[in-house]
Amino acid sequence: MVFSSSIFLLYFFPIFLVLYYLADKKYKNPIALIASLVFYSWGAPSFIFVVLASIFIDFYIVRAMYAATGAKRRWLVTATIVLNIGLLVYFKYMNFFVENFNVLLQAFGANSLHWTQIALPIGISFFTFQKFTYSIDVFRRKHKPLDSVWDLCMYILLFPQLIAGPIVRYHEIADQLTDRSANETIDNKLTGFYRFILGLAKKVLIANVMGAEADRIFAMQPVDMSTATAWVGILAYTFQIYFDFSGYSDMAIGIGKMIGFKFPENFNNPYISRSITEFWRRWHMTLGRWMRDYLYIPLGGNRVSSTWRLYFNLWVVFLISGLWHGASWTFVVWGAYHGLFLILDRLFLIKFFDKIGKFPSIAITFLLAIIGWVFFRSETLTYAFDFIGRMFAFDMAGIEYFDREFWTMLVIAAVFSFLTAFRFGLNIENKVFFAEYTKSRYFIMAAIALILLIICVASITASGFNPFIYFRF
Repeated sequence: MVFSSSIFLLYFFPIFLVLYYLADKKYKNPIALIASLVFYSWGAPSFIFVVLASIFIDFYIVRAMYAATGAKRRWLVTATIVLNIGLLVYFKYMNFFVENFNVLLQAFGANSLHWTQIALPIGISFFTFQKFTYSIDVFRRKHKPLDSVWDLCMYILLFPQLIAGPIVRYHEIADQLTDRSANETIDNKLTGFYRFILGLAKKVLIANVMGAEADRIFAMQPVDMSTATAWVGILAYTFQIYFDFSGYSDMAIGIGKMIGFKFPENFNNPYISRSITEFWRRWHMTLGRWMRDYLYIPLGGNRVSSTWRLYFNLWVVFLISGLWHGASWTFVVWGAYHGLFLILDRLFLIKFFDKIGKFPSIAITFLLAIIGWVFFRSETLTYAFDFIGRMFAFDMAGIEYFDREFWTMLVIAAVFSFLTAFRFGLNIENKVFFAEYTKSRYFIMAAIALILLIICVASITASGFNPFIYFRF
């Protein structure tokens, strides 16, 4: 089940809200947990028992760790990390490892290993990282462990952010798991609803239209497409992945506000970045902070003995980030590509960007991000390099046919992606998302939200195309 489906919008979510709002305070967590179990089990009923079993094991190991001292504490936190890495490696990467090992065996003339393909549990990358934060935050004594295993289940499985984030670190939300009364205001319920609808519109009205054409073009062989077609295809995907993922994050943050949770922001207009370093401060911000606090800093961070060790740490983090996104060499190369430009930023690029000014640096950074997305979208490295070759072949062949809806949404996507590069655009964003609402603004946003909801539901029911990119992760 996804937020942009008819079953969620017309049945699951309204029923959940009615039950949640009518329930006494002591029943709100059980209702949220049961709803989350139903939400996850809807698409992956067999995996819910694996997830629950791992949560129960984590709960008791972490409680023992919190009471322990010295080496025993370190052994117990290591046990939880090994458990969760083991689950992630088995379900997400074993197919990839076996496939590559078989290629190696065949190269030496040996027989391949027989292997039954393992299905990927939905959202395993996201909830595994949250399980890490629980054990590590308690180990670092940022917060005490939860008293109830069911509260831990709710933290890990809470449906608004279960399958695509934002990645909510335990110490950020621990107190809200047991008491959300300060956040359960009518203002939060209304603004949360508006945020949800705006995210839904980004996903359904922009990302889906972009995705349909991106899929059509990436189904072609690069040799069969013109330079113009290749550029339109990757631009469509560039906007699809942003509006799909940021739209989902908006919906998650909005639902969280409606039920008293304050989730961290996950996107901050990444396509107006003036360097790849800035891009990663704006794109999937909760992942970037997770990588910094739970991987980069433990590796030594900036406090290392040499510059080259610093660069090595950066590259390792982004290689892991690439592999986290998917078990494929295309994701590894995508991570290495971004790691390379983070290093080049520190060497000379940021100084260069400062000299050439704001808008040229935004244009170059956007171009670098686009090229990176080719690796992210392609099924193989060969296809990715051939596609990039077509992008820069500069042939004069004609462009594929695209209908008026696509061109309209492409322009709208570009406008909303770059609007905040200007002061007036930033002011509009602040008024819609972050400033306090006046009565007139409530009425205006309510009317806009109602219209967008009707259009989105009509679009979903009329079209069978409603993909969700981050199901892959």
